[in-house]
Amino acid sequence: MKTIASVALLSACSSVSQTSVKATFSEIFLEAPGPKGPLKGTLLTPDLTPDGVVLIIPGSGPTDRDGNNPLGVKASAYRLLAKGLAAKGFATLRIDKRGMFASAMAVQDANAVTIADYVDDIRAWIKVLRREMPASCIWLAGHSEGGVVALASAPEEEVCGVVLIATPGRPMGEVLREQFKANPANAALLKEALPIIDALEHRRRIDTTNIHPALQSLFHSSVQGFLIDAFSYDPRQLISTLSKPVLVLQGQRDLQVTEDDARQLKAANPQASLMVFPDMNHVMKEVTSDLQDNIASYAEPALPLAPGLIDSIAHFLIRNSPFCAK
Repeated sequence: MKTIASVALLSACSSVSQTSVKATFSEIFLEAPGPKGPLKGTLLTPDLTPDGVVLIIPGSGPTDRDGNNPLGVKASAYRLLAKGLAAKGFATLRIDKRGMFASAMAVQDANAVTIADYVDDIRAWIKVLRREMPASCIWLAGHSEGGVVALASAPEEEVCGVVLIATPGRPMGEVLREQFKANPANAALLKEALPIIDALEHRRRIDTTNIHPALQSLFHSSVQGFLIDAFSYDPRQLISTLSKPVLVLQGQRDLQVTEDDARQLKAANPQASLMVFPDMNHVMKEVTSDLQDNIASYAEPALPLAPGLIDSIAHFLIRNSPFCAK
């Protein structure tokens, strides 16, 4: 696996309530064709006719369909996002990436992938959703690195628009370089790490045999091909050419992606909507300025999502639905 990273529901054309709506929903497991085996995901659908379906695209590394990974993230942010949107009348599909978790058989090597490969998988899932829910508008919601995949997939004809959550506004090499510099604990690593990032940005592989052990997994030879590819994508360029509705969501307590990233995305596409949440962190939880509380929230599935996040997404989907009167 990659080391880097039944009650009435709201109508789609009604206003969004600021309070939670009790809802019932059904959950089924779906498959989409992968290169060598099936891709797998979970479709959560309100019992009444859904107002649309949101395909949730996971972030970097071994992140599963619920938003968790074996590196210590257990916040279940995507599962909470799916349930919150179901309460607003929207179906959601959350997925395991090719080569990982239930989609392990889709490819032989989960590290031998590119952003374009992930885009191919999104196309496969869109076809499945169109078959399962032919009348529904399909939206893409990408988190972190998944936002870059969402932007690259957005030109697909069947996609109505995009929701970007904690998505980098710069090439990932720039973001990684800034993350290293921002953490004082990384001071001893900078002399090795920064030249490696520079080399990968210039599409040059590097020998990691003798580098610091703390950098071994991040820059392992098995993931360098993916990093070289991912570093070549500029989210600002991708969003600048997009004419579909876009919502950019960013928390000011995010330790991995900054508010400046969100504002760069907005600047590159002035028609995009931007919402900034003062106390939301990278896993969409409400936290204080205390660093330990922020880090602890990554392992707290019972902690709810930041207030206003679900309402903001639902309002955006409703306002931009092609089925609603403008």
